[in-house]
Amino acid sequence: MTREEPASRLAVLGAGVMGVSITTLALGQGVPVVLVDTDPQKRAHARAKVERELRTAQLMGARPDVPQGQLVISGSVGDCRGVDAVIEAVTEEAALKVKALTEADAVVGTGTVLVTNTSSIPVDELATQLPHPENLVGVHFMNPSYLIRTVEVIRGSHTGSQAVSSVERLLAALDRRGVFVGDGPGFVTSRVLHRMINDAARVVQEGRATAEDVDTLMQDCLGHRTGPLRTADLIGLDNLVDSLRVLHQRTGDEGCRPCELLLQKVRDGEHGRKSGRGFYTYMGVVS
Repeated sequence: MTREEPASRLAVLGAGVMGVSITTLALGQGVPVVLVDTDPQKRAHARAKVERELRTAQLMGARPDVPQGQLVISGSVGDCRGVDAVIEAVTEEAALKVKALTEADAVVGTGTVLVTNTSSIPVDELATQLPHPENLVGVHFMNPSYLIRTVEVIRGSHTGSQAVSSVERLLAALDRRGVFVGDGPGFVTSRVLHRMINDAARVVQEGRATAEDVDTLMQDCLGHRTGPLRTADLIGLDNLVDSLRVLHQRTGDEGCRPCELLLQKVRDGEHGRKSGRGFYTYMGVVS
């Protein structure tokens, strides 16, 4: 797709890791964003997190030479009125996603595309619970969104052609390449990657190798760019466990049942980069 004029306004629901990442991508591409979160603490830290990510994107040469989009941070979905697209990036729980998307749908109207950034819940499972299922498309942005230019796009059985066209325009405005895949638990990336991470964590749990050893072997021998356990820290171990539970519940694949080491780290608050500690330790984390 060729680069087009940016969307006039984008709403992002959820100021967690992925909400901040997608917001950073959009602002860097000159697209104004309304970032909505009901948690006052997340709202209080959101702007600093986005600004930090924007600086990182600039240092890494991942921002085009265009005026930065305007950021509005809000606690009310009512401020989404008038946007061209809504991207939902809340916790990986179907009920929470349906609630956020339903509230947004009531504000933006029937012609506005609704995008779910779910990494594992089938699009049809969410769409059938919405007032206008034809408006829902899955777009799985990777983290950090401003560095990874390819996204996974999922068209559910209810998704209308107008919603697909709107998503294609949005991705062009964000300078992202979309790869369309079939609907189903985990789609392609999470179905393959999350099970692999679970196996990698299980190897560490069994004492056969350290996290560093696992990642080094996967990087140097198999060409995995960061290694599965560094990737897990980037995803967020709490988010990873949520996704694995969704995959296990919906596929019955025992390989997707979160291993005890992952569960223990989540219980201990070791969520990866965002908490300062996961399989590795990180300095200078903004809470």
